[in-house]
Amino acid sequence: MAVIHPWLEPLWAQWMALGERLPHALLIAGASGLGKRDLAEALAASLLCDAPGTDGQACGHCMPCQWRTSGNHPDLHRLSPEAGESQSPTEEGGSDETGGGENKAKSTQGATQIVIGQVRAVQEALFVTAHRGGKRVVIVDPAEAMNPFTANALLKLLEEPPDGCTFLLVSSTPRRLIPTIRSRCQQWHVPRPGADALRRWPGQERDESVSDSLLALCGGMPLAAKRLAARGGSALFERFTGDLGEDRIDPLRLAAQWEAWLKKDKAALAAGFSLMTLVEWMQRWVSDLAAVRLGGRVRYFPAQAERLAVLSEGSSAALLVGCYNEFIHIRRVATHPLNLRLFLEDMLMRYARALKGVQP
Repeated sequence: MAVIHPWLEPLWAQWMALGERLPHALLIAGASGLGKRDLAEALAASLLCDAPGTDGQACGHCMPCQWRTSGNHPDLHRLSPEAGESQSPTEEGGSDETGGGENKAKSTQGATQIVIGQVRAVQEALFVTAHRGGKRVVIVDPAEAMNPFTANALLKLLEEPPDGCTFLLVSSTPRRLIPTIRSRCQQWHVPRPGADALRRWPGQERDESVSDSLLALCGGMPLAAKRLAARGGSALFERFTGDLGEDRIDPLRLAAQWEAWLKKDKAALAAGFSLMTLVEWMQRWVSDLAAVRLGGRVRYFPAQAERLAVLSEGSSAALLVGCYNEFIHIRRVATHPLNLRLFLEDMLMRYARALKGVQP
């Protein structure tokens, strides 16, 4: 059964209130790790179900629900880079704030694009009468994986949609969609969960491995934190904060240790811990250091707030913000460094200089 996470309930209620006024094309946008895909799956299930409950959710027992859960519903079409029109429901995935950089890099390549042939295949299916004469749903996820030719092909369907067809586009970066696609969809933004929703989450899906520290590191994105925890994120987090929490770091020594960590550590390799993840965590660490110097709130590493305050004493907000900006440029080449050791040394020396208050 499709999941409606606690922080998605208000948005779900708004959709259910629309009833038959629900638009034929929805763009479900928001940061990765919020459950956008789960939300789209739940809405598709509701639209195709013969007997939705009073809350609008699919019953899970009727024939259309059984077809959907078995991956054989003839009126449910999915467009995705990897699975094509695969019918099997999947969890919210793709790139996230904790380690999806490599996926982002690959998403620009043909092998991970939604290609025009997929849209044409769906187009042919949609212009045949629905299997039971009812509704049909097309889920495009992630929508930003469409190349320009694919997007223009889909645009024709959005402009003249077949009767009874609903298009659900899921996107973490809606600005990458062509304007005409966005203009044909009613956009719904999935907000970050509030404190009340997160308090209700532990009783439903959250397990003990999803610590408050991992949740903060993931920017309050519950499903991103859950994925990170499942990959052994707590141990990775402890080592990272332990290494950077020392009074002084030797950039060359730490670079050698981190190179071995990325290349040889079995736990890190099994967790898919990448250089991009490490750079993203460094950005968050420096961001919190700058926040401390500016008198702001520690966002990503609240449990290390006192240590961050001590480490930032020898620097200035300007230098730390400058270091953060340097890491933005570093991140752009993190997917293909010419030499991993030199890359790590350069990054850590920039960090060490900023901590010591040394101008670059």
